[in-house]
Amino acid sequence: MPLPDTMFCAQQIHIPPELPDILKQFTKAAIRTQPADLLQWSAGYFSALSRGDPLPIKDRIEMPMATQKTDTGLTPGLLKVLHKQCRHKPSVKLADLEQKWKNLCLPVEKFRALLQLDPCKDKIEWIKFLALACSMLGGNLTKAMKHVCEILTNDPEGGPSRIPFETFSYIYHYLSKLDSDISAEDTESYLANLKKNIDARNSSMIGVSDFYFPKRTLLGNFEENAAKT
Repeated sequence: MPLPDTMFCAQQIHIPPELPDILKQFTKAAIRTQPADLLQWSAGYFSALSRGDPLPIKDRIEMPMATQKTDTGLTPGLLKVLHKQCRHKPSVKLADLEQKWKNLCLPVEKFRALLQLDPCKDKIEWIKFLALACSMLGGNLTKAMKHVCEILTNDPEGGPSRIPFETFSYIYHYLSKLDSDISAEDTESYLANLKKNIDARNSSMIGVSDFYFPKRTLLGNFEENAAKT
């Protein structure tokens, strides 16, 4: 039975003073993050807000990716959100990680498929899960490491995306061991050459430009040649 209509006067209605700002920040976060399931994401947002945890908010609006071989729903922006939420602990409980994954409206079957690459029981080292997720984004090891650098870096967006070589080497070793086409000798040789180049400039940091060389388009080559003539 529907409740009877009740009339209130302005003096009877109390609006919490913090409510307008909470709703304003929530609306801005929803617009920036563009969740596929607004209700699911909202539940995660307010749950994190109530606990004082990092919120599931993208840094900026993100254009849809057209480079993934399969539509996993995962994007660099969403992976950055997960990193902000999980990086404070070396390991994360799988149940908590799965809930954060679902709160970002990502397919649970993709989460479980990732874990099948390196099965574990109750917890997983966060940096390893991040590496596995980057491999899903990248499609190959080099592109995966590019995503790793862009997510872990402290450089501003658009910068060289540098991370400590020690971290790079650890993640590269981990992912290469999961790829049967890459031998241990090839891995060591590749990392040794990178380390040599980095040592030559007296640095302990590696950036994307140190190892990632995207193929140039025919149009780009044509324009460069035209400019020289």
